Amino acid sequence: MAKYMKPLCKVCRKYGIKLYLKGKRCESDKCAVDPRRKKIRLIKPKKLSEYGMQLREKNKVKIYYGVLERQFRRYFEIAKKHKGVTGEVLLQLLERRLDNVIYRANWVYSRRMAKQLINHGHILVNGRKNDRPGYLVEVGDIIQLKPTSKCVKIVKECIEDYKSRPIPSFMKVDKENLKIEILRYPTRDEVSIPVDEQLIVNFYSK
Repeated sequence: MAKYMKPLCKVCRKYGIKLYLKGKRCESDKCAVDPRRKKIRLIKPKKLSEYGMQLREKNKVKIYYGVLERQFRRYFEIAKKHKGVTGEVLLQLLERRLDNVIYRANWVYSRRMAKQLINHGHILVNGRKNDRPGYLVEVGDIIQLKPTSKCVKIVKECIEDYKSRPIPSFMKVDKENLKIEILRYPTRDEVSIPVDEQLIVNFYSK
């Protein structure tokens, strides 16, 4: 499991945006970059070269989705072989990760929590246990929380806390039975992080 060991709030201050790395804290006024905070202590950005801007965008996306360099590079190589715009395909692949789908369905407070849920065997995909956070969901996949899981109460609490947060239309969520159905692949407009994916493509194309 990809694990970022540095102080998480410092990462958000560095990039000047919410990366939602600490769950509920990111939704409160305790967040390091929350506009409700009286004094936001952002890290003053240095003047970056073209390479520096490309590296910054790549690292921002890596941290946001919780993947390490080797895995991220593999997603890029897969995206290059697909039809379509490479940058958009790359983001689509990251959005299709099982841990991201569970997070976007508002079952958990963070992607780190989603990874833990999956690794501990609480998630079923098409009726079978799946303990791979990086599994890429396909159209028609049915994802559900194991009925005997001890996390049912936690997931329902999270759904209640995030009931006002919109769910992407590429999935259909059954809140009562705790099931997710993948209706189609996600589009570029449904990627929530502000990123210039072309900079990432340029970084790996050198």
